[in-house]
Amino acid sequence: MGEWVGVAIALVSSSLGGSAAAITRYLAGNADPITLAILRWGIGFCCVLPAALLLKARWPRRSDWPAVAALGFCFFGVFFVLYNIAMTFTTAARASLALATLPLHTMVVGAILGIEPLTKRKSIGVCIAVLGVIAALATGLSAAPPGAWRGELIMTAAVLCMAFYNVWSRPFIQRSSALGFLTVGMGTGAAALILVGSLTGSVAALSQLGTPQWIAGVYLGVAGGALAFILWVLALERASPTRVANTMTVNPVAAGLLATQLVGEPITPNLVIGLVAVFAGIWIATSEIKKP
Repeated sequence: MGEWVGVAIALVSSSLGGSAAAITRYLAGNADPITLAILRWGIGFCCVLPAALLLKARWPRRSDWPAVAALGFCFFGVFFVLYNIAMTFTTAARASLALATLPLHTMVVGAILGIEPLTKRKSIGVCIAVLGVIAALATGLSAAPPGAWRGELIMTAAVLCMAFYNVWSRPFIQRSSALGFLTVGMGTGAAALILVGSLTGSVAALSQLGTPQWIAGVYLGVAGGALAFILWVLALERASPTRVANTMTVNPVAAGLLATQLVGEPITPNLVIGLVAVFAGIWIATSEIKKP
């Protein structure tokens, strides 16, 4: 039952992440990748820190702080700068399609590190879900912008960072709390981004944003930053890394649906069929019966 709760939480998180991809694509023309990351995690941290203090979250052990901070820097700093760069080269749907390979990356990384065994049923579920994403977005692949392959390649490299974050995070979360772990990591990433942004002029670029961009930015920080990742680490606390990562296949579907409103991408029958395949894959991967 705990695994199912974790997967359900991750589904909501992945849906919010998909909407954030479309918002990031919308903002990409008005801000550089570091500015976007500062906007997302600066606002996100301002939401997460009060929640952690109010709920009296259990903080990581002192001996764990260097590792938790390093994970936060790699994920909230390096990963999301790469994520934002990818969004400048390709569409939200195509970038999210590359991001949807996260279950495969997490599954392989977990198996290589000996943290999570690779089972046949789990592999089948992940593959069906990923194929569902491909089917959902296949009609848009031929209409990709020139040079879009660079965005997908950068996103694939970024996904590898997130896979290691997923696999290595769980023991630290279990020794502290989901919210405490997230706050330290997000704070480290946000601080590093602000420092770099101050030196490169990315912080100053925030003053050039108009009201529509700030509204989108606040949504990016609150929903796509704080709420999405509070839910993500809560999911990692309750379910295995691969099962949590498997819900990332919902991300491009959510991105495509919102992109329909923002940039006019059509909803096709393939999207509906792919969505069914995505949930079928998630069910297969998460319904494996554990041997006593």
